[in-house]
Amino acid sequence: MAQSHHRKKHKEHLRQFQHRQENVTVEPKRKAAVIFAVVGAVIGLAVSYFSSEANIIWIAAGTALGGIGGYLFGRNIDKGITK
Repeated sequence: MAQSHHRKKHKEHLRQFQHRQENVTVEPKRKAAVIFAVVGAVIGLAVSYFSSEANIIWIAAGTALGGIGGYLFGRNIDKGITK
């Protein structure tokens, strides 16, 4: 026969485990702003390279603008204000 007196201990253990999991907060390993800044800079580099016929001034400007745009977009994601 099943022993019901063991079942109470098991249920209590499960309740404690569930409450322990509720208090856990997960922090991201990296900020989205940094990741999007790097991706934006790479995309800005590629677009400016192909559109400016390898003019170094326009490549630098495109890379900087892409990085700044990516950073601002990533910062909005970090704040949770994306629309």
